[in-house]
Amino acid sequence: MQAIVFTETGDTSVMSLVQREVPEPGPDQVRVRIVRSGVNPTDWKRRSAGELAFPEITPNMDGAGIVDAVGADVTTHKPGDRVWLMLAAAGSPFGTAAEYSVVPAGHAFPLPEGISYDVGASLGVPAVTAHRALTVAENGPQRLFPGALASRTVLVAGGAGAVGHAAIQLARWAGATVITTVSSPEKAALATAAGAHHAINYRDGEPAKEIRAVAPDGVDLIVEVAPGANAKLNQAVAANHATIAIYAGDTIAVDVRPLMMINARLQFLILYTVGEPALQLAGEAICAALSDGALPVGEEHGLPLHYYPLAATADAHTAVQQETVGKILIDVATE
Repeated sequence: MQAIVFTETGDTSVMSLVQREVPEPGPDQVRVRIVRSGVNPTDWKRRSAGELAFPEITPNMDGAGIVDAVGADVTTHKPGDRVWLMLAAAGSPFGTAAEYSVVPAGHAFPLPEGISYDVGASLGVPAVTAHRALTVAENGPQRLFPGALASRTVLVAGGAGAVGHAAIQLARWAGATVITTVSSPEKAALATAAGAHHAINYRDGEPAKEIRAVAPDGVDLIVEVAPGANAKLNQAVAANHATIAIYAGDTIAVDVRPLMMINARLQFLILYTVGEPALQLAGEAICAALSDGALPVGEEHGLPLHYYPLAATADAHTAVQQETVGKILIDVATE
């Protein structure tokens, strides 16, 4: 099979296209013929630095394809099943930038007929992160479903990003009123296409007043990508018992007393250590949302798609690192 591999960390030059034997699934694993591979910031970051867990690694956490073989004791899958993948390269050398990947059976979720592989490869890290962010509130649900966030107001920072896009869609599906902040009219159009009720340009006017005009009592849940830059805004718009779910950023300074007075919660999250129960709840909810047609992609749905061939995986990683608006997909095989 063709696969992208690297044997040391560094810039995109450490990756190369090679021929390798098709991997065999072990017990409780499935082998998937990859149709699309999705690229996320975590992929280039894990490639760029740190210790390698294996002598050779194929990158990329997300993807979608067709089950090709199943390991011993696997009864949940069979060859021919269409699936989307979660955290394929976590604790494994077999990421999705290859013609075949081997993953735990529990991380290969059904992709309903009629739902494209583009959609499937756009899920994974963004959608699971969004689900976790939307389910960490003090009195919130642990799993999303229609009506789970009814009467709640959700603020999604960066609604034109991949996680922001998924958060908007999942929050709308769960019944929330969704506000998002963006940096341009073009991104506002994308966030609105994704389903946001209100898209507010934080570079113009007074965003805190605009948010309070929509939510006079404040927002209940904030899905946050830039906690440092948005700290004052979040403090100004948070409701009593609000949760600020933080999935990215480097440094944050907060004024403790105002947040203390409203019993606000700062909840940090990362998928690699969140635990399998939370991952499975997310996967189940995402599958339900897929079946309801709630997670479409494409520019008309707020998430432009950009395609690269497998041999140009380095260019795909660069596009993500340069914060290209939309979803970066690697076209590994025909459907």
